[in-house]
Amino acid sequence: MQKRKPVFAAVMAFVIFVCVYIGQAPAFASSAVLKKGMRGDAVTKLQKDLQTLGYFSADATGYYGELTESAVKKLQKAYNYSQDGIAGEATFSLINELIDQKASSLSRGGDSTGSVLKFGMRGDSVSALQKNLKSLGYMTVTPTGYYGELTEAAVKKLQKQYGYTVDGAAGRNTFSLIDRLIGEMGSAASRGKPDSDGYMMPWFGKAESLFKIGKTAVVLDVDTGLSFEIKRTYGYNHADCETLTADDTKIMKEIYGGEWSWDRRAVIVTVDGVNIAASMAGMPHAGLDRYAKDKRVNSRSGGYGAGSNLDAVKDNNMDGVFDLHFYKSKTHGTNRVDENHQKAVNKAAEWAKNNL
Repeated sequence: MQKRKPVFAAVMAFVIFVCVYIGQAPAFASSAVLKKGMRGDAVTKLQKDLQTLGYFSADATGYYGELTESAVKKLQKAYNYSQDGIAGEATFSLINELIDQKASSLSRGGDSTGSVLKFGMRGDSVSALQKNLKSLGYMTVTPTGYYGELTEAAVKKLQKQYGYTVDGAAGRNTFSLIDRLIGEMGSAASRGKPDSDGYMMPWFGKAESLFKIGKTAVVLDVDTGLSFEIKRTYGYNHADCETLTADDTKIMKEIYGGEWSWDRRAVIVTVDGVNIAASMAGMPHAGLDRYAKDKRVNSRSGGYGAGSNLDAVKDNNMDGVFDLHFYKSKTHGTNRVDENHQKAVNKAAEWAKNNL
């Protein structure tokens, strides 16, 4: 009997090993799925890959929090995957494929300039960058192949709008962002020119759906060439909007000569890379920055009396919202199309045909 003990012990050791292995198998399998709340090197690598692809602009911390989940959802949405914010097998396969594509395309980053384009450079790569920036609504001039102040300013606007480091240089992450936006614009191109008039996108059923409440956009004043960023926060017959920052408010006020005004101005509104002719009235109204949005207040800006506080964007040096009208949009008070706004929309469309 004593001679059988080593055999028995070996068998038992094998059984224990198999049990332990089987018990641990699900844990190994689950490591292929990353989701909110997890930590580790795998999360860090995921975040770095998302940075490379232009979906994640924060530091790679190794913690799968809201920012990482949001970045994964954006990636999934862009490629029509299930938007659960979980990095599973299918999402990882997509990321790996995109990383491989990006690695093979980085050579387009410059002629003899390397993968980063910046102020002072020249060449076909700069021309290609300028064409893309123009398509996305960040440049209005003809591509020259020279990376000057206008190109640098356009890159900075793009970087600022999407939360990237605002250095004005087009590097790997900025190119990844541009590639993604150009791709998304391709699917939205039919919305950008819905009829023979090109930039005259009807408000009802068209522009209102593209420029939804909560969406950000860039407004370009066609007479001055000045542009600033906005967010649609209210409105149904037309878009009630607010500037994003105090700097944007300063630019908007400069367009009106330093004074707020109800005067209509021809503008181009760029949403998700789609340029739309519009008319702006530069008078903030119906809200106060110091009070919470939608709170009932007794006296609102622009001569508006008591009512709901239409001011959702805070610390932008603007009280309330301003109006943006589009083709066939209406005023809220009369529920009718405003002739002066439509004249400005027509002017903007004509300008866009000749300049965009």
